[in-house]
Amino acid sequence: MKTQILVTIPNSIAKMGELVVLPRKEFERLLEGRIEELEEQELLHLSREAKNLKKEGRLSVLRSLRDFR
Repeated sequence: MKTQILVTIPNSIAKMGELVVLPRKEFERLLEGRIEELEEQELLHLSREAKNLKKEGRLSVLRSLRDFR
């Protein structure tokens, strides 16, 4: 015998657009992939920014950790 699960969705949430229901493990797997993608995009963005700053001569050269202070 199957058990039915009833979920009530408030109108305030339903008005936001389409809803998707999926198992938590699947959601976490999708979220993890998205975080990795964002980290990769951020790294590429920072890399491009550093390249542009170097081209413009606005990127200082760090010769030692003392120069970092």
